[in-house]
Amino acid sequence: MGSVSLKIGHGTARFNRATLCSSVVHLLMLSSIVTTNLFALYAFTYSPSPSDTTSSSSLSHSSKNMSVISEHVALILREIEESQRRLRQIERELSGFDFFDLSRPNLPPELHTFLTSHPLPLGRDARSGLTHMLSSVSHQCGKSPSALDLLTQYMSYKAYSNCPSLDPGITQKLISKACEPLPRRRCLTKLSGKRGGRLPFPQSLWNPSPLPSTGTSGIDKRMWVKPRWKNDFLIDDVLELAGSGGVKIGLDIGGGAGNFAARMAERNVTVVTSVLNSGGKPMNELVAARGLFPIQITPSQHFPFYDGIFDLVHISSALDEGGAPAMGMAHRPEALEFLMFDIDRIIRINGLLWIDNYHCSSDERGRDLIRIIERFRYKKLKWVLGEKEVNNEGHMQVYLSAILQKPNRG
Repeated sequence: MGSVSLKIGHGTARFNRATLCSSVVHLLMLSSIVTTNLFALYAFTYSPSPSDTTSSSSLSHSSKNMSVISEHVALILREIEESQRRLRQIERELSGFDFFDLSRPNLPPELHTFLTSHPLPLGRDARSGLTHMLSSVSHQCGKSPSALDLLTQYMSYKAYSNCPSLDPGITQKLISKACEPLPRRRCLTKLSGKRGGRLPFPQSLWNPSPLPSTGTSGIDKRMWVKPRWKNDFLIDDVLELAGSGGVKIGLDIGGGAGNFAARMAERNVTVVTSVLNSGGKPMNELVAARGLFPIQITPSQHFPFYDGIFDLVHISSALDEGGAPAMGMAHRPEALEFLMFDIDRIIRINGLLWIDNYHCSSDERGRDLIRIIERFRYKKLKWVLGEKEVNNEGHMQVYLSAILQKPNRG
């Protein structure tokens, strides 16, 4: 069954579309109407001969014909009603929303309200076949008991009041269990930041004030300006490779404290930083305090951006996370392929993909990545595959750094 999704803010409204099953039902209804009309035409246009009008047997025969027609019409109507009932059941099963049993006694009222389908106010749309609007939430939440328990905690609140005081990492836990997108809530968020104004930009880039609860943990002023190994590329060198049009907007996948976006901001480049809070530390607060743009998405999620809009995409360790937690395919090449194809989708023609110090944890993992890169036919502007020391312990490991340019495949 097909569906149409309409993105509104950070939520998704999903509509059911007419399926092949509904088309069959429509044909059945049309044939039933035609048959009924033919019976009616026969009944009302039949004219008996004069000799027959006086015979009681002819009258009895006509009465019997009308009775047969009535039985046929009633049977057709019952078949139409049963077909419509079956169609509604098939559409619900195919839509996937039956993963959530709305009849569960312990289901939070707000979750029940959010998941309940709503008919379109004007009924079925003739052009698109849309009939109902369904609020979207990941089906994975309904299949995993532990995820459903967390979702129940997340949605247990009194509407229009303050949001409950929960484990600050509950959102992260739900996301790690592939509960994306999360349902919207009708409660007021309690913010924990310190009062006071922030420093003006660009002073806030390296001295965020007031300090978030993370302090300045994670801020690194050396990266991309003072290389230590041959795998470390300088930002200015990379920007020179961009060619005509340059780099104006970029995405940093798994950007942590936002150091890459800060360095780019100094060069008038806007970079969106995907952030996931780790270890109870709200890294999103730190990124925002620096005057940068944090967004809560995971590498396993379809990137909520239009095709071909970024001049540059920067990624490092997130290559290992792409698709693996949500899809149950850790260390499988398919998970990496799904991520790489989505990254390729959002990069413009001649745009850059910066793979920055990706740890090739095994020869197989490194070969998988290189094979996938070759499939895209990127132009290799920079390519360094070599060893570097880890944690100043003298232990050397293999890392890949590359600047790749997306070709015009048209």
